[in-house]
Amino acid sequence: MRALITGASSGIGRDMARYLSKLGYDLVVVARRKDLLETLKNELATDVKIECLDIANLENCKNLFESNQDIDILINNAGFGDFGKFDETDLNKELSMIDTNIKSLHMLTKLYLREMKKKNKGHILNVASIAGFMAGPLMATYYATKNYVVSLSKAIHKELKKDNSKVSVSVLCPGPVNTNFDNVANVKFNLKGLSSEYVAKYAIDKMLQNKKVIIPGKMMKLIYMGNKLSPSALSLEIAYHSQKRKSNAQKGIKNEKTK
Repeated sequence: MRALITGASSGIGRDMARYLSKLGYDLVVVARRKDLLETLKNELATDVKIECLDIANLENCKNLFESNQDIDILINNAGFGDFGKFDETDLNKELSMIDTNIKSLHMLTKLYLREMKKKNKGHILNVASIAGFMAGPLMATYYATKNYVVSLSKAIHKELKKDNSKVSVSVLCPGPVNTNFDNVANVKFNLKGLSSEYVAKYAIDKMLQNKKVIIPGKMMKLIYMGNKLSPSALSLEIAYHSQKRKSNAQKGIKNEKTK
């Protein structure tokens, strides 16, 4: 059994690799940081193949698939965010975010899904966010990319069910997790984050049970239900003030560092 994980050098991806290795899976770990992948490989007991590349480049995605076609589990975990007003955030960073969060995930999902359907077995786990169920003022592009991931994954899950396929597609939608995401996105969450170890194990266990939407943590489940019941205008207002508090918290941290 072999699993391929993008964004495997740290955070949730790294802990998913650790957990899958404990379950007996050989691994293909994908990220840009070769040193971190080497460190991960050295600590795991099963066979680990390193693929050091940037999946924002779609040619890299194609080459990755062609050299690693025999995969039982695909985890599209790579992704990042950014914070700020839409007209003020960096355009190139946002376009790279769309390439990473959407295009590469779309391409790898399609390529591996075709192979899995031929064998009539396999699991695909797409990592989105609780943000994938709402619009996100002050993180507009990130929220939009995760909406795409949620919508795509749910639609494919339904298609597979209609085909009576033994292949499953799941989407992971966590809230704040204690990873390096905050630093890349230039944001500080107010809610206490779950550990990446807990989220990784929870997600894989639910994926193996063919769960369609995976939401770790009671608080995030409540937020998900509340958003479903709230009018769109109210959800937008809540999202805006939530992001604004993150901005104020981040400013507070920066001010403390300059004292």
